[in-house]
Amino acid sequence: MDELDPAPADATAPHVEAHLPPGVTRGPETVRAFRQVLGNTLVANVTASYLWFALTFWAYLETRSVMATAIIGGGYMLFTAVFGTFFGTLVDRHRKKQVMVISSTVTLVGYAASAGLWLLLGEERLADWGSAWFWLFTGVILVGGVVESLRNIALSTTVTLLVPEDGRDKANGLVGTVQGISFMITSVFSGLSVGLLGMGWTLAIAIGLTGVALLHLVPITVPEVDPQPEEGGPHFDFRGAISAITAVPGLVALILFTTFNNLVSGVYIALMDPYGLTLFSVEAWGIVLGVTGLGFVVGGGLVARFGLGANPVRTLLLVNLGIAVIGMTFTVREWAWLYVLGIFAFMAVIPAAEAAEQTILQRVVPFRTQGRVFGFAQSVELAASPISAFLIGPIAEFALIPYMESEEGRDSWRWLLGDGDARGIALVFMIAGAIMVVTVLLALVSASYRRLSAAYADAPPQQLEGTPTD
Repeated sequence: MDELDPAPADATAPHVEAHLPPGVTRGPETVRAFRQVLGNTLVANVTASYLWFALTFWAYLETRSVMATAIIGGGYMLFTAVFGTFFGTLVDRHRKKQVMVISSTVTLVGYAASAGLWLLLGEERLADWGSAWFWLFTGVILVGGVVESLRNIALSTTVTLLVPEDGRDKANGLVGTVQGISFMITSVFSGLSVGLLGMGWTLAIAIGLTGVALLHLVPITVPEVDPQPEEGGPHFDFRGAISAITAVPGLVALILFTTFNNLVSGVYIALMDPYGLTLFSVEAWGIVLGVTGLGFVVGGGLVARFGLGANPVRTLLLVNLGIAVIGMTFTVREWAWLYVLGIFAFMAVIPAAEAAEQTILQRVVPFRTQGRVFGFAQSVELAASPISAFLIGPIAEFALIPYMESEEGRDSWRWLLGDGDARGIALVFMIAGAIMVVTVLLALVSASYRRLSAAYADAPPQQLEGTPTD
């Protein structure tokens, strides 16, 4: 993490330091604060991922319904999208640590409420996905997970606040590494927890970890200033976010590109677990996700070590091209080792894509509006995934899977997809990957790509605005 430490400060540069608390400059002290916040985020992300994976595994095992898991996954993305701009507005109007504390507190209350439902109603009543109790139970857990995304928006702006500009791409790589570690840990333990301990004890563990994260966060000192929000500004400041986005040439196209790719990626999100649970037991599938989660750690570590190059816009597009190719090939045969290898490769390149988009926004968007822009981008980009998740669940369950299980379907596609029990899902994956390949190739030759690359190269240093805290 030494790569984050800044070079000697330019004494002629009046920006940035003048807007931090008195006596604080962006250097080792602020980088140390970033590392503490990042470590705390690791604990929080582990908890949120642990319970969400466990809920998905438990729901599929109890209902054996692809549509139920698609609705759960799609619902999470939908509500995260709906509240993105609201969360971003909160981040811009409050100190970042205060926002993180609020996020952890609400998450803790949500998880505790779900445990109360478990104790009052029992597993048998909650496991009927046709009942209102099932959806209330999953919905309460969903609330806790959705509010966790508020913390992630705050973390993105904290990188801008605390890390020197020439180290932000590497800091974003560390964020990806933390996400990878949490995914690796929780995917293993979620499967084992559901399989060996049951959902009740899983809830208890999640509540305990959430409490630990909150207690750890409270004493952390983040050197920051009070923001100066516009008086009477709306709680959902779409106008402010859109104004900041349209002010940067090519940024609208970037968000639209990512939105469309997320529309395609929603297919994988909805069907990846059902495909994996066709090949593996729930305990083994959790271990597979944990092992392949090393890809997140490897990819994030490479970004943290080497950065993203001179043009993160180009890096983002090339990484998405790699993701598309992986999506077309990792289920071409129903081989467990191919699926595992494909997931590892997929996870290894995701941190570069995430870090590239974060780094672009942190450079070209003014700091005082970054929360709203990050939140708005989250809203529109994630809004696409629930659409495909909600659509592909019933399409796969009632159309493509039965078709590929028929003699006609097997004969028509055996030359390309071979034989197996999940060839319908494999066909969906291949079509989605092909669509993404075409999209990325068109983006690489577009004028918007060239304009955004130029805007990134010409962007001035950030001006951190606010009033010093007492």
